[in-house]
Amino acid sequence: MVDQPTELDTHRGMAAQKATELRRLRMEVEKDHSDLLARREELEKYLAAASSETWAEAVEKTRYLLSLFAETPACQDPRRKQLIKSLLADFERLLAANANDKGKPS
Repeated sequence: MVDQPTELDTHRGMAAQKATELRRLRMEVEKDHSDLLARREELEKYLAAASSETWAEAVEKTRYLLSLFAETPACQDPRRKQLIKSLLADFERLLAANANDKGKPS
C-alpha cells in the first residue's frame, strides 16, 4: 500500500481554504518584502562605498536615487514625473554621445 499525503485543504470549506490561501500569500509577500529591503540595503552600502569614477557610475547612482524619490508622495505631481523622465532621457543621450566621442580618433 502506498501512502499518499493527505491534502487537508480539500477537507475544509471554501471560506477556510480562501483564508488559508490569503494567509500563505501574505506571509510570502512579507518575506519578499524583507528580502527586498535587505538587497536594497546591500546596494546602498555598495553605492556609498566609493566615489564614482566615471559619469556612467554617477548616472547609475542618480538613477537609483530618482527611483526612490519616484516612490514618494512628493513625486506624484505630473510635472515632477515628467522632469524625472526627461532627466533619464538626457542621461541616455549624453552617455551615448560620450561613448561615441570615445570611439572617434582625436
